[in-house]
Amino acid sequence: MAGQQQRQSGEGVMRLALWQTAGMPADKPANLAALARTARAAALAGAELLLCPECWLSGYNIPEDCAALAEPAGGPSAIAIAAIARETGLAIVYGYAEREGERLYNSAAAIGPDGAPLGHYRKTHLFGDFERALYTPGDAFAPPFVYRGWRMGMLICYDVEFPEAVRAVALSGAELLLIPTAITPEYGCVPGVIVPARAVENQIFVAYCDHAGEENGLAYLGGSCLAGPDGKLLATAGAAEALLFADITHATLSANAASFPYRRERRPELYARSLLIDS
Repeated sequence: MAGQQQRQSGEGVMRLALWQTAGMPADKPANLAALARTARAAALAGAELLLCPECWLSGYNIPEDCAALAEPAGGPSAIAIAAIARETGLAIVYGYAEREGERLYNSAAAIGPDGAPLGHYRKTHLFGDFERALYTPGDAFAPPFVYRGWRMGMLICYDVEFPEAVRAVALSGAELLLIPTAITPEYGCVPGVIVPARAVENQIFVAYCDHAGEENGLAYLGGSCLAGPDGKLLATAGAAEALLFADITHATLSANAASFPYRRERRPELYARSLLIDS
C-alpha cells in the first residue's frame, strides 16, 4: 500500500482509496478476484470508497476484444461487484466497456455498499481515433449522486482536460469528482497541472485514478492522485501499482472558499456570449 494517511475524525470526513493497477487484459474473472482482495484491504484501512481506472473491468488497450467483453449496465460483472461492495461495506467506482444494443460506450459505474447503483456515466469526450472507432460518445453529464453526505460527480480521463466539462459537473453540485483514467507518460501535465487546477478553480476535490505498467504494448503513466480545493495533492502515485489512501473533509472545502472565490465571482452573462461566438 502507498499514500496512507492517519485517519482524521469528525463529521464530513471520508477516506478514499484509489487503486492504480496493471490488471489482467481481457480477463474479467481475474480482475474481479483482484478487486475483491483490494476492496478487503481498503476496507481494513478505513476507506469508504474505492476508485478503479478507466475500462478497468476488461482492460483499456484491447480493441479486438472490446466488443465481445462489453456488458450492459447491471450485467454479470456489475452483479459480482455489488456483492463485493456488500461484503466490504465500500462504495466502488469502476470503468468498463458498456454495451447497449449495437453501441459500445466507455462508461463508469458507482455501486454503493448495499449493492445498489449510485451513479452511471458515459464518457463524453472520446480520445483519438482509437476510442472513436470503438465507442459512441455520451451525450450528457451525469448528475452528482449522494453518498455518506458527499455529492459526487463522475467524468472519465480526457473529459477533465476540458474546463467546461468539470465546471458543468461542479455547478450541478459536485463536491468530489471521481475520474477513472488511462493516461500515458507524455501527458504527465494532466495529473501534475490540470487536475490540481480543476480542483482549485471549481473548489472541489478531484480523484484521478490511472492504470499501472504496460498493457498490450501501451505503457501507462500511473500518476494517480487526489487534489484538494487548494490545489495540493493529498495523495499521489508513481508508475507502479499502488493503493492510495487520503481523507477529504467538508471543513477543507469551507476553509478554502474565501481564498478562492471563483464560483461566487463568476460572470456567466459574459461567458454565455463567448460560447455563442465559439459555437
